[in-house]
Amino acid sequence: MSGFQDRERAEESRYAHDAELMFKANVRRDRKVGLWIAEEFLKLQGEAAADFAGEVVASDFEKPGDSDVIEFVLKKVADAGGELTEARLRHRMDEFLREALAEVKAKT
Repeated sequence: MSGFQDRERAEESRYAHDAELMFKANVRRDRKVGLWIAEEFLKLQGEAAADFAGEVVASDFEKPGDSDVIEFVLKKVADAGGELTEARLRHRMDEFLREALAEVKAKT
Protein backbone atom coordinates (compact mmCIF):
# COMPACT_ATOMS: atom_id res chain seq x y z
CA MET A 1 0.00 0.00 0.00
CA SER A 2 1.31 3.44 -0.87
CA GLY A 3 1.83 6.31 1.52
CA PHE A 4 -0.95 8.19 -0.25
CA GLN A 5 -3.42 5.37 0.38
CA ASP A 6 -2.36 5.20 4.02
CA ARG A 7 -2.93 8.93 4.43
CA GLU A 8 -6.25 8.68 2.63
CA ARG A 9 -7.46 5.91 4.96
CA ALA A 10 -6.25 7.83 8.00
CA GLU A 11 -8.14 10.94 6.86
CA GLU A 12 -11.30 8.93 6.23
CA SER A 13 -11.02 7.36 9.66
CA ARG A 14 -10.47 10.73 11.33
CA TYR A 15 -13.42 12.22 9.46
CA ALA A 16 -15.69 9.36 10.57
CA HIS A 17 -14.50 9.73 14.16
CA ASP A 18 -15.05 13.51 14.13
CA ALA A 19 -18.52 13.08 12.60
CA GLU A 20 -19.46 10.57 15.30
CA LEU A 21 -18.22 12.91 18.04
CA MET A 22 -20.26 15.79 16.62
CA PHE A 23 -23.36 13.61 16.36
CA LYS A 24 -23.04 12.54 19.99
CA ALA A 25 -22.33 16.11 21.08
CA ASN A 26 -25.37 17.44 19.21
CA VAL A 27 -27.64 14.84 20.80
CA ARG A 28 -26.23 15.71 24.22
CA ARG A 29 -26.65 19.45 23.47
CA ASP A 30 -30.25 18.95 22.41
CA ARG A 31 -30.97 17.01 25.61
CA LYS A 32 -29.46 19.85 27.68
CA VAL A 33 -31.54 22.41 25.75
CA GLY A 34 -34.65 20.33 26.34
CA LEU A 35 -34.04 20.06 30.07
CA TRP A 36 -33.34 23.79 30.32
CA ILE A 37 -36.53 24.69 28.42
CA ALA A 38 -38.61 22.14 30.33
CA GLU A 39 -37.56 23.46 33.72
CA GLU A 40 -37.26 27.18 33.04
CA PHE A 41 -40.14 27.81 30.64
CA LEU A 42 -42.51 24.84 30.81
CA LYS A 43 -42.16 24.24 34.57
CA LEU A 44 -41.66 20.50 34.05
CA GLN A 45 -39.65 18.34 36.43
CA GLY A 46 -38.35 14.79 36.59
CA GLU A 47 -39.69 12.34 34.04
CA ALA A 48 -41.82 14.97 32.29
CA ALA A 49 -38.73 17.14 31.76
CA ALA A 50 -36.75 14.12 30.52
CA ASP A 51 -39.57 13.23 28.12
CA PHE A 52 -39.59 16.77 26.75
CA ALA A 53 -35.81 16.66 26.33
CA GLY A 54 -36.30 13.50 24.27
CA GLU A 55 -38.76 15.38 22.06
CA VAL A 56 -36.17 18.10 21.50
CA VAL A 57 -33.59 15.48 20.51
CA ALA A 58 -36.09 13.89 18.09
CA SER A 59 -36.91 17.29 16.57
CA ASP A 60 -33.29 17.61 15.42
CA PHE A 61 -33.80 14.85 12.85
CA GLU A 62 -36.42 16.78 10.86
CA LYS A 63 -34.10 19.01 8.79
CA PRO A 64 -30.36 19.53 8.43
CA GLY A 65 -28.89 22.11 10.78
CA ASP A 66 -30.37 23.59 13.93
CA SER A 67 -33.44 25.30 12.45
CA ASP A 68 -35.74 22.39 13.30
CA VAL A 69 -34.73 22.44 16.97
CA ILE A 70 -35.04 26.22 17.14
CA GLU A 71 -38.50 26.21 15.55
CA PHE A 72 -39.69 23.39 17.82
CA VAL A 73 -38.42 24.98 21.02
CA LEU A 74 -39.63 28.50 20.23
CA LYS A 75 -43.10 27.16 19.39
CA LYS A 76 -43.30 25.14 22.61
CA VAL A 77 -42.22 28.14 24.69
CA ALA A 78 -44.68 30.45 22.92
CA ASP A 79 -47.51 27.91 23.31
CA ALA A 80 -46.77 27.84 27.05
CA GLY A 81 -46.97 31.64 27.20
CA GLY A 82 -43.25 32.13 27.69
CA GLU A 83 -40.90 34.54 25.99
CA LEU A 84 -37.63 33.40 24.46
CA THR A 85 -35.74 35.10 21.67
CA GLU A 86 -34.02 33.15 18.95
CA ALA A 87 -30.78 34.95 19.84
CA ARG A 88 -30.94 33.80 23.46
CA LEU A 89 -31.79 30.26 22.40
CA ARG A 90 -28.90 30.15 19.93
CA HIS A 91 -26.54 31.50 22.59
CA ARG A 92 -27.58 28.78 25.05
CA MET A 93 -27.34 26.14 22.33
CA ASP A 94 -23.75 27.23 21.66
CA GLU A 95 -22.94 27.04 25.38
CA PHE A 96 -24.51 23.60 25.68
CA LEU A 97 -22.64 22.40 22.58
CA ARG A 98 -19.30 23.45 24.08
CA GLU A 99 -20.18 21.58 27.29
CA ALA A 100 -21.36 18.54 25.35
CA LEU A 101 -18.23 18.42 23.18
CA ALA A 102 -16.03 18.50 26.26
CA GLU A 103 -18.06 15.71 27.86
CA VAL A 104 -18.01 13.53 24.75
CA LYS A 105 -14.28 14.04 24.22
CA ALA A 106 -13.63 13.18 27.86
CA LYS A 107 -15.36 9.83 27.34
CA THR A 108 -13.19 8.86 24.35
